[in-house]
Amino acid sequence: MTWIAADWGTSHLRVWLMGAGGEVIARRDSGDGMGKLEPDGFEPALLALIGEALPEGQSTPVMICGMAGSRQGWAEAPYATVPCKPPSAGQTRLVGTSDPRLRVRILPGVKQEHPADVMRGEETQIAGFLALNPGYDGIICLPGTHCKWAHVSAGEIVSFRTFMTGELFALLSRQSVLRHSVPASGWDEGAFADAVDRVMSRPESLAASLFGLRAEALLHDLDGTAARSRLSGLLIGAELAAAKPYWLGQQVALLGDTAIAAPYRAALMAQSVPVTLADAERMTLEGLKAAQAKEETT
Repeated sequence: MTWIAADWGTSHLRVWLMGAGGEVIARRDSGDGMGKLEPDGFEPALLALIGEALPEGQSTPVMICGMAGSRQGWAEAPYATVPCKPPSAGQTRLVGTSDPRLRVRILPGVKQEHPADVMRGEETQIAGFLALNPGYDGIICLPGTHCKWAHVSAGEIVSFRTFMTGELFALLSRQSVLRHSVPASGWDEGAFADAVDRVMSRPESLAASLFGLRAEALLHDLDGTAARSRLSGLLIGAELAAAKPYWLGQQVALLGDTAIAAPYRAALMAQSVPVTLADAERMTLEGLKAAQAKEETT
């Protein structure tokens, strides 16, 4: 092992022990996300995961992306401002550590002044995609709790917008009146597609269509799997309607795991949008590798 790559999110910590040739020696993860740690808890959480692998008598580089660099994280890494290239080694925040075996750097996120928007972690996935696809010009969509749509051109993030679609789905399906009608799993492709079409043609009907799921369950025994799929379709359809300036007439790269990205792919392809799928975890690692490579040459 010559260095460590780390993706530190709100709810998780994922690390890769890296060899000199960029190969992954080991992958480890824990539930010690930013959301459960105070600033003085980050170093112990990292050491609990990789401490025994650190060589004695030398300082091992650690390159971190994600929420560890937020205001509530380990140490704030100030945002880069669009239009900009995804932040890399020269913009990292060097963090002091008690253990001399660690040399920790945190990558900054990216901000947009107007309309106001921020990202932390997704910019590293974008960097990884661009490292594997140099010259890409188009839209990168990063589905998740807070879905990002980023316009990328000439190696820069030109602009982006965030949609709380994933969080809305979780809140509505678990904490609203719809929790009585929407099960924890199940998928109906037809119900999803119909809901996407409905809300894209009439976005103003979203709120009424959402309550309609509960009413149909009570009056017409709406199947739970169909209700869950329709809820997803209504929310993703509303997102696509609002994000139309990003994807219309563009090629779109979807960075996400299959379960999250598949509905977006289906909805976009129904609009005749060419879509490329890429694994989000791999893109994160490739982005961290690109940042570390630049660190080693500076």
